[in-house]
Amino acid sequence: MSPLDILFLALIAGVCGGLGQSIAGKGGTGCLATIALGFIGALIGMWLARVLSLPEIFTINVGGEVAFPIIWSIAGSALFVAALGLFNRRPAE
Repeated sequence: MSPLDILFLALIAGVCGGLGQSIAGKGGTGCLATIALGFIGALIGMWLARVLSLPEIFTINVGGEVAFPIIWSIAGSALFVAALGLFNRRPAE
């Protein structure tokens, strides 16, 4: 995998992580955190898809080796951000 492929994969993960944050109603993280969120969302989303026997809806092949699941990454990112939001609630003032 070339450095350009890795950069393209990070860009896709960042967009998916940002969309997941927007769906969950959170935001304000940096670029690297959003990229990491996209990769974590892909792991969570694909795990849920396998458990529920759902097909891979929309994947992008990067470098002929890696198939990045766009829809499951966005869904997994939104679920992950929502779960983090449950643990990071601030008490009422």
